Amino acid sequence: MTAIENIEVEPVDQLGPPGRDVAISRVGPLTALFVAGFATFINLYITQPLLPMFRELFRASELMVSLTVSAPVLAVALTAPFQGLVADRLGRKRVIVAAIAGLAVPTFMLATAANLFQLIVWRFLQGLFIPGIIAVIIAYISEESPRQLVGSTMAIYVTGTVVGGFAGRMIIGLVAAHWSWRIGFIGLGVLTLAGALATLWLLPQETKFEPKKSSLSLAPLVAHLRNPQLLATYAVGFNILFSLVGAFTYVNFYLADKPFSLGPAALGQIFAVYLIGAIVTPVAGRLLDRIGYRMSLLGAVLIGAVGMLLTLTHFLFAIVSGLALAATGVFVCQAAASSNVGKAASEARSSAAGLYVALYYFGGFAGSIIPGLFWEKAGWPACVAVILCVQSITALIAYRLWED
Repeated sequence: MTAIENIEVEPVDQLGPPGRDVAISRVGPLTALFVAGFATFINLYITQPLLPMFRELFRASELMVSLTVSAPVLAVALTAPFQGLVADRLGRKRVIVAAIAGLAVPTFMLATAANLFQLIVWRFLQGLFIPGIIAVIIAYISEESPRQLVGSTMAIYVTGTVVGGFAGRMIIGLVAAHWSWRIGFIGLGVLTLAGALATLWLLPQETKFEPKKSSLSLAPLVAHLRNPQLLATYAVGFNILFSLVGAFTYVNFYLADKPFSLGPAALGQIFAVYLIGAIVTPVAGRLLDRIGYRMSLLGAVLIGAVGMLLTLTHFLFAIVSGLALAATGVFVCQAAASSNVGKAASEARSSAAGLYVALYYFGGFAGSIIPGLFWEKAGWPACVAVILCVQSITALIAYRLWED
C-alpha cells in the first residue's frame, strides 16, 4: 500500500462535498462522468433491437445472431483486468479519453460489414476498448470523490450508462426501420467521438493517483482474488449483468414473434424503460450513502424479480412495466456493486475494478448464451426462470457476505 493511500486527503474541489462554490465546480466533472458513460453504452448493446432483423437477413438462429451481443461483452471480460493494470501505471484520464476515441473506430467499421461474421468481429473489437473506460472510471471515482459521496457520484456515471444504453438502441432501431442500420452505426460513431472530446475537456486530471511501478505484474490481481469482500462483489457483478443481458436480449425475439410482432423501431423504443433507471439511479445513489450498499442491493434485487414475473403476462403494457422494474433493479445493483469495489479494495483500485468489470462482463456473456439454450427448449418463460434463479443467488451472496 502506498503512502498516499494511507492518508486521508481533503477532497479536491472538483468532486468535493457540496457547497455553493464547490457545487458549481462539480458540474463539469460530473457532466464528464455522465458523458463518458453515455459514449460507452450507446455502443455496447446496440444490436439488441436488430436481432430479429439479423435473424431474417442472415438466415441464422437466435443463438447465432445473439453473438453480436456476446462478442463485445466477451472482449470486455477478457481484457478488463489487464487494462486496469495499465491504468494503475499510466493514469486515469488519459486512458479513459483514449479508450473512448478508439471505440469510435470499430463503431464506424460496423457500417461496412458484409455478413454476420464481420459484424461479430467488429463488435468484438468494440469490446476491446470498453474496459479502458468503465474499469478506470470506477477507480477514478473511488479515489477522487470523498468517501461520503462515492455512491452518489457513481450513480451519476451509472445514469450516463443508462441513458446511453437507451439512446444507442433507440437510434439504431429508428434508423434501421426508416433508412439503414449501416447509417445508424455511422451516426453512433460520430456521437462516440464527440463524447471523447467532451470528456477530454471536462474531466479534471486526477490528483490522488500515484503510478504503481509494479502495476504490470500480476501480484495485484492475485491479492484481489484473496480478498473475500472483493470476491463476493465480483460474484454479485457476474449475476447482475447475466440478468440484464439475458432479459434484454431474448425479450426482443419474444416481442418480435406473434402475437406482438414488433419491428426494429418499436423494439428500440422498448428500451425507453432505461430512462426510468436514469431517474431512479441518482436518487438511489443518495440511498446507497445513507443505508449502505448491501441493503440497497437487496431491495433492488426484489424489484427486479417482480419485474421479470410481470413479463410472463401476454399484455404488452405489463411486459414493458416489468422490463422497467427489472432494468431499474439492475441499475441500482450496479451502482451498489461498483461502489463496493472501491470500499473493499484498499489499493491498486484500477486492477480491482478491472477484475470486477471482467467478472461482470463474463456474467453478461453467460447471460447472452445460457438463456438462449433454454429459449430453444421452452421459450421466454424458461429464460425468466433462469434469470430469477440467478437473482436469488445474487441476493443470498450480498446478504451473507457483504459488510455494511
